[in-house]
Amino acid sequence: MALSRIFGSRERPKDVLDELGSGLDERERSFLMELVYGTLRYRDYLDWLLSPFLKKPSGLSDETLNNLRAAVYQFNFTRVPEWAAVDEAVNIGKKKGGNAPLVNAVLRSYLRGRQKADNPCPADETAKLAIMTSHPLWIVRRWTARLGMEEAGMLAARNNEIPELTLRIDGDRGEALRLLADAGIDAVATRYSPSGVIIRGRKKEVSESSPAHADNISEEAGYRRVPLNQVPLDPASFVVQDEAAQMISWLLDPQQGERILDACAAPGGKATHIARLMRDEGEVVAVDIDPARAEKITANVSRLGLKSVRVMTGDIGKGIIEGSFDRVLLDAPCSSIGVIRRNPDVKYRHGEADLRRFGALQLGLLKSAAGYIKKGGIMVYSVCSTEPEEGEDVIRAFLQARAGFSIIESGYAFLGQFACRDVGGHLFYRTWPHKVGQSIETGYGMDGFFAARIKRD
Repeated sequence: MALSRIFGSRERPKDVLDELGSGLDERERSFLMELVYGTLRYRDYLDWLLSPFLKKPSGLSDETLNNLRAAVYQFNFTRVPEWAAVDEAVNIGKKKGGNAPLVNAVLRSYLRGRQKADNPCPADETAKLAIMTSHPLWIVRRWTARLGMEEAGMLAARNNEIPELTLRIDGDRGEALRLLADAGIDAVATRYSPSGVIIRGRKKEVSESSPAHADNISEEAGYRRVPLNQVPLDPASFVVQDEAAQMISWLLDPQQGERILDACAAPGGKATHIARLMRDEGEVVAVDIDPARAEKITANVSRLGLKSVRVMTGDIGKGIIEGSFDRVLLDAPCSSIGVIRRNPDVKYRHGEADLRRFGALQLGLLKSAAGYIKKGGIMVYSVCSTEPEEGEDVIRAFLQARAGFSIIESGYAFLGQFACRDVGGHLFYRTWPHKVGQSIETGYGMDGFFAARIKRD
């Protein structure tokens, strides 16, 4: 079962679903994705709902527990008839050796007794928020300390929403929007990135009596999602990329004819964006330490028909690259806490101590990357994390360790919405899923990124 592989073997949801969904039709695959991602988003809340009906949950096999979670997810978040969810869970139990009699008994007990179940929430508001939004308590405590209870709740809730499909358009964005509209797809330009398009979906009728299938099990009322293979655009003209990630390349501001290093480039979204912003004139050296991930960069570069990107495999800390660069991008490996809404398994992968481990790794990479910058050159450091140990703390430690570098701001006015300063006056850029700058965001959200723009003096 997909969930057992994700929780037990720590495999990535996308990799598991690509394998298990390869022989399914579109609706079946969409349904599988909904169940897996939905259960991932709400795992701890589902466990809390189940707790009064399980005498010894620790004694259950992973298969049985995940089967129960998926069924209770359907009861609470989808239009799937309850009897159908029970039958399917029992059948899975029979096929996978997952204790079908117990699954049947627990689910029927849950349906009979859920209104009177004795599973009180903790009195502590932070612990209650952690359970109800299915976020680890350590993360919620950090957010409430920094943002306050109300805003932390908004962030956690936004993380559990299904994000829209966001594209980076490498050609004429207006023409892309016209093509999408002609195909009956509701799409809008991103609010800040000059190159983005958000696809809302296709209009549909929603009825409580409509059959339960992948088109309507838990989506925003009035829309059905558009699979990527049904986007009526030339595949060489767009890349799936969140608006926050797009703005990192704008922050770097590459110029035609420059030599640019993307130091941790896989899968190539930012490297290809840099090449597009340079009009494919100059050189982008895209490096990744993992050969398999480097192959993904090569595939994306080939699909987009770019000539200026050179892909390399290796460790930037070991002097594998010759020469210096006008600009360097270090989009460093991190906890990925800023992209929980796209990767809900991230919530369960790391503990608080991992933030310090990531911070040490990031500082080492930053020092290595800085060695490649020409005098007067610019480096952008970014991570998809909301936590200061991976953002502000890393930059401050770097500036203390390396003389001759200073933080500078971007010349693009639209990036100013995301600028912020720490108590020492250092200028950074942050995006959040739930707000822009100091303003709570009520429209389309974006991933949580941190970035700093650094110049070599």
